[in-house]
Amino acid sequence: MSLQGPVIVIAEDADPVLVRALESAGAAPVVTAPWAKAATAIAKQVPAGLVMPQAADAPTAKVLDKVGQALAEHAVFTPVLAAPVEGLRDHLRDALPIAADASCERIVARLASAQRVRTLHATVVRRATLVAAPDVAAPDVDPDTPDGPDTDPLDDATVLVCGRGRTYPGLGTAVGERLGLIGALGIETAARYLNARDVDGIVIGDGFGPRTLEAFLTALAEDPRFRDLPVALLPECPATFDAVRLPNMENLAGEPAAVVDALVPLVRLHALEARLKRQLASLDAQGLVDPTTGLFTIAGFLRDLARAVDEAKTRGQALSIARFSFPPTLDQRASLDAARLTVRVVRNVDFACRASDGSILVTFQATPLEKAHAVARRIASVLRHTMLAPADDPTGRIDASVTLAMLKPTDTVETLLARVSEPAPVAAE
Repeated sequence: MSLQGPVIVIAEDADPVLVRALESAGAAPVVTAPWAKAATAIAKQVPAGLVMPQAADAPTAKVLDKVGQALAEHAVFTPVLAAPVEGLRDHLRDALPIAADASCERIVARLASAQRVRTLHATVVRRATLVAAPDVAAPDVDPDTPDGPDTDPLDDATVLVCGRGRTYPGLGTAVGERLGLIGALGIETAARYLNARDVDGIVIGDGFGPRTLEAFLTALAEDPRFRDLPVALLPECPATFDAVRLPNMENLAGEPAAVVDALVPLVRLHALEARLKRQLASLDAQGLVDPTTGLFTIAGFLRDLARAVDEAKTRGQALSIARFSFPPTLDQRASLDAARLTVRVVRNVDFACRASDGSILVTFQATPLEKAHAVARRIASVLRHTMLAPADDPTGRIDASVTLAMLKPTDTVETLLARVSEPAPVAAE
C-alpha cells in the first residue's frame, strides 16, 4: 500500500532524505513545518499523517496543546509518528513511537500501517453517515444506527507476553495492570493463542535462541493476520531478519513498566482497528450486529430466532438453543472477551447474542439435542481454555454453566427461551 498524502514533517530542520523517502512512497505533497507553525499547517493541509522525527526538539506545552487541538478538529483519525520528545505523550497520547535513529524505510512502513487504520475509520464514518441519513423513499422511517463504544480502545486490548527468562514475571505483571494479559512460556503456546483468539500486541522477553526467535518473527511477518501486530522485542533482533517486515515492532529495553508505556500507543491503535471492523460489520448488517461484541444484538437475535423457529416447524427440522452463563463476579473485560471468542467458534449456520446479564445465547439450526450437546461442550471447552482469566485471579479459568433446550412442537420463542433461563451445568472437555 502506497502512502496517502499530504504528510506533514514537523521539525526545526527536516531531513531531506526522509522527505524524499515519503514522497517516493506516494505521500504527496510532503510539507515541512517547524513546531511554531505546526498547528497552522495541520489546519491548512488536513494531513493524512504527521511525522515528528527529531528527538532533540523540545516544543513547549502550549505548542503541543495547539497541535492536539488542530488534530481534534478532524473527524477521521490522523496517525502521528513521533520520536521521543519530552512532554509529548501528555498532550498527544496516541502518538506512535519511532526510534530516534529509525531508518526511513521503517518510518514509511509504520506510517503505511497506521494509514490503513485511517482508511478504515474514514469508511466507518462515511457508512455511519449514510445509515443515519433519512431515506428519501421512506422519510418517516427512523434508521437504526448502531452506536459504537466511546471508551478507550485499551479497555478492549489484550497483549500476549511470551518468554522464559527472568524478565517474564515482571513483564506479565506490568501488562496485566493495564491490559488484558495472556501468558505463554513457549513459542508453540504463543502460536496456539494467536490462532485461537484476537490479540492486540506481543511482548517477547528473553529465553529464546536466535533461530527460534527468527522463526517466530518470520511466521508473524508472513501471515497477513499478524503482520501489523505491535511487537515489543526485548532481545536483540536477529541480524538476518529484516525488521521492516514487521512495521510495528520495536526493540525496547528498560523496566517492564517502561516497556509497556512505549508499546501502549501501538496497542491502542490495533485495538481501535479491531473496534472499527466490528462497527463496520454492524453497519453492513443494518444494526443487527452489536459493534461491541461482534455477535447479534438482542433485537437481531430475537428476530432471527423467530424466523428460525417458524422455519423449523414448517420443515420439521430440529432446532436447539444454549445459554452460556458466567459467575456474577466476572469482570467486564473477561465478559466481553468471552463474547468475542464466541464469534470465532460458532458455526456459520448458527447465530448468537450476548444477553443483558452477560450470558451468551447460541442457536443451533438443524441440530438435534444430542449434537447440540456436543457442540455446546466444545464451545464451553474453548472458552474455558482460551478466554481471559478474571482480574482477581490471573491464573484461574472460568467454567461456563450451560443450559440446553430443544424446540418442541408447542414451543414459541418465549417458551423456548424460558427453558434455558436457569443454568444447568454441561461439562467442558
